[in-house]
Amino acid sequence: DIVAPILKEVLDGYNCTIFAYGQTGTGKTYTMEGDLEDVEGYHAGIIPRTLDRLFQLLDPDMSEFSVKLSYSELYNEELRDLLSPFSDDRKLTIYKETSGLRRVIIQGLEEVSVSSAQDGIAWLKKGSKKRQVAATKCNESSSRSHAIFAITVHIKEVTLEGEELLKVGKLNLVDLAGSESIGRSGAENKRAREAGNINKSLLTLGRVINALVDKAVHIPYRDRQL
Repeated sequence: DIVAPILKEVLDGYNCTIFAYGQTGTGKTYTMEGDLEDVEGYHAGIIPRTLDRLFQLLDPDMSEFSVKLSYSELYNEELRDLLSPFSDDRKLTIYKETSGLRRVIIQGLEEVSVSSAQDGIAWLKKGSKKRQVAATKCNESSSRSHAIFAITVHIKEVTLEGEELLKVGKLNLVDLAGSESIGRSGAENKRAREAGNINKSLLTLGRVINALVDKAVHIPYRDRQL
């Protein structure tokens, strides 16, 4: 019910984002992923359901299309590729184009083509195993990173006038790390640093959203990686 209307916007060529936001231990990752051993049942999460619905809506008889996925995490202000075929933790670089569309590009991010929901879910499972998790007093399996599962859809249609029309839409499904009180969570040393970075990035995200809503002249995009 939440994603279906937004998915239609993506198929019309728009970029959309859905966040799972809240304190640690409130079920954000479960909401996004669900039970990855039961992706077609009641316990399926938003990402498997979105992939399933997407391929139901894409009609090969009406248009040509391609679907590509990427899956990354932001951990301690460093961006990592969860679908990378390499075993090392090579870091990704974010930069903005200075001309043309002025897009924000993640250099080196692996993007895989999928032809079915099952393919996409297999990549989701693979990437999720690489995520940074740790036990805290609030959650025995707490996500310590922000994760972005991105679906990019290219659709080529032919108009009634015989002209080719290309639409490119993107849906970011974001599982944000949980906000937490360092004292309440019992975080120390490495965990305290993680919690500090998580809280700072969430605070900056809130400031960016508020600035956009208020149509502010300056939007603090560069204050944090998120």
